[in-house]
Amino acid sequence: MLAAQIRPPKHGREFISKADTVAHRLDPLLRPKSIAVIGATERAHSVGRRIVHNLLAGHFDGKIFPVNPGRESVLGLQCYADLDSLPEQVDHVAFAVSDYRIEAALEAAIEHGAKAATIMSQLIIADDSKPDLQERIEARIHDSGLIVCGANGMGFYNCRDGVWMCGFDTRENHPRGGNVTLISHSGSGMSGIVDCEERIDFNLAVSTGQEINVGMHHYMDFAIEEHQPSAIGLFMETARDPEALMAVLEKARQRHIPVVAIKVGRTALSSRLAQSHSGAMAGQDEAFDALFDRFGVQRVYDMDALATTLIMFAQPHRPAPGGLVALHDSGGERQLLIDLADEMDVPLAKLSPSTIARLEQILDPGLPAVNPLDAWGAGGEHSDHIMGQCLAAMMQDESASIGAVVHDRAPYSQVYPEYVDYMRVARQHCEKPLFLMANRQGTGSSPDVVQVTREGFPVLDGLRSFLEGVRCLFGFRDHQRRAPEMLKELNASTTRALQASSGESARDEFAALAWLEMAGIPVVAARRASSLAESLKAARELGYPVALKTAEPGIAHKTNQRGVHLGLADESALKQAWLDLSTRLGEQVVVAEMAPPDGLELMLGMVTDLQFGPLVLMGFGGTRVEGIDDFVTLMPPFGPQTARRRLQDLQHHALLGHNRGSGKPHIDAFCETAALFSSVVASLQDELTEIDINPVIVHGGGCMAVDALIITRQRHNEVPNP
Repeated sequence: MLAAQIRPPKHGREFISKADTVAHRLDPLLRPKSIAVIGATERAHSVGRRIVHNLLAGHFDGKIFPVNPGRESVLGLQCYADLDSLPEQVDHVAFAVSDYRIEAALEAAIEHGAKAATIMSQLIIADDSKPDLQERIEARIHDSGLIVCGANGMGFYNCRDGVWMCGFDTRENHPRGGNVTLISHSGSGMSGIVDCEERIDFNLAVSTGQEINVGMHHYMDFAIEEHQPSAIGLFMETARDPEALMAVLEKARQRHIPVVAIKVGRTALSSRLAQSHSGAMAGQDEAFDALFDRFGVQRVYDMDALATTLIMFAQPHRPAPGGLVALHDSGGERQLLIDLADEMDVPLAKLSPSTIARLEQILDPGLPAVNPLDAWGAGGEHSDHIMGQCLAAMMQDESASIGAVVHDRAPYSQVYPEYVDYMRVARQHCEKPLFLMANRQGTGSSPDVVQVTREGFPVLDGLRSFLEGVRCLFGFRDHQRRAPEMLKELNASTTRALQASSGESARDEFAALAWLEMAGIPVVAARRASSLAESLKAARELGYPVALKTAEPGIAHKTNQRGVHLGLADESALKQAWLDLSTRLGEQVVVAEMAPPDGLELMLGMVTDLQFGPLVLMGFGGTRVEGIDDFVTLMPPFGPQTARRRLQDLQHHALLGHNRGSGKPHIDAFCETAALFSSVVASLQDELTEIDINPVIVHGGGCMAVDALIITRQRHNEVPNP
């Protein structure tokens, strides 16, 4: 039945494709055949008036029934005293009543047989009883199977089907059709773009509110199945159903639909006391970074960038391989673009010698034939022809992926027609994306701007937002073109052995390294010892120099307790180190071979996110790992190519090609190890909570784990000494 279908799924696989059924389960909510508005009125600025007004303005194809016992009509429509008075059963009920009346109104809608409802109010009343109003409403909706948008939202605009279900004012020119979907946890996050951005034609825009039983993933699924958007924008506060969200993001990825997201609210991974460096480093925001990277979601950080990027994805052309080419009429503004593109890691196209030669024939004397190109020379009657020909030449270059005419707006934020003519000339020679870019803000409501944008030449404002959009177009392009990776797989016997010994692995470094070695991860050779004699014997077997580390139970971070002695060259040095540790910390130690002294120190870690489960951390390691704070987070499992790509996202990634000695670090070996580690994490996530492998020494011949801490689920609540 419908109630079972709409409730959040346990495994995130509740979506039904268009091929399976004609009607989508959200049809009664998003494209109903009839709507009753309880609390409809003609009182100025009221929600009850605005809902009816918006439905009429959107040319809703179905029937609208205002419900208010105190009125005979609302905006020319017959008004009814209650739902029992309606001439027919309605699909959808919109509530425009106070929260003191909402319970009775909801009960009436359920008894009436409505299939869906929109609740925009907060569901908060003064001096409430327990359970409170929101809990009572949620329980009743859950029991009834009613499909609800809200509460505490602003409703939605299904522009494709003419259903403007919003209780607030908006622009009057949302066209039917549209190719962009916007779904926002924030009401202002929706209206702040929809109400004033005419360069975007929305098919669906939703303020999801509290998501009583219809979440962001449900709306995304509806849009993908029913509207096939060119792009989906998300304003996210949280992920209420992570598995379902991942399922619909995967659907978008498979359908080649770009998703652009703002994620707000950067909070700690959890309130618990982390036992490892990894747990202390990674937060909830890093989990969303890992989620977005896995599914190709393009992340932006403000609403200007979100709107601009959606405009750029909405135009019909997809970027080719290569970088950005830009045409300017100002040398200074060209330099500004170069600086910002470098800061934001947006690649600029490197023009071929043939293109440079062609530009030199076109340009006025004294203008260098480079990209970005300042093509405004002496001016005169031929200047417009020169600009158009230069843009066409650059756009035809094999290294050109996206093109931009970067000129400022005309007075009153208008657009000079000749700017568009440049792009039309270039369009005759290529089908690559082309944008008209102004360095400062203009207006998205100018008829000329909207017309040119819909012609396929989006007019944009703000250089930083534009470059964010270019970065997103390139990011989505590159994600779509990545070949599937071969993942490292653990055989069944290894998995069973690791599961059997996972409890032991958390006890000390020696057991942790042995556990990792069992999994196939290269580790430094080590021996456990509980006396000076055993320590000397272990050192002779391993060969000097050696390292001596405390292995006393409960000491998780040995360096903080001065529990590590490195580079012990002979028996005398070992004896002195052993006496120090045994006196201060205890006689339980580990003797280990010394890693290559000139290797690069990296780290691998695992944390458990409360929403998304196990995550893998990679970054720079050593004793200053938390101070450096340079790491990336990934969802396991992943392959070596993904590890290599994400290492380039480290702030100090240039250091990966260097070390303190003469050899070059074998980064590929580290990436192979990271990929294997990710498969271990994915396979044994039910047994593990946190892992630190720090440092992993990467040298010319490979890599090896030198120290490790593994926290299993059974020891999760035990807090070790710092």
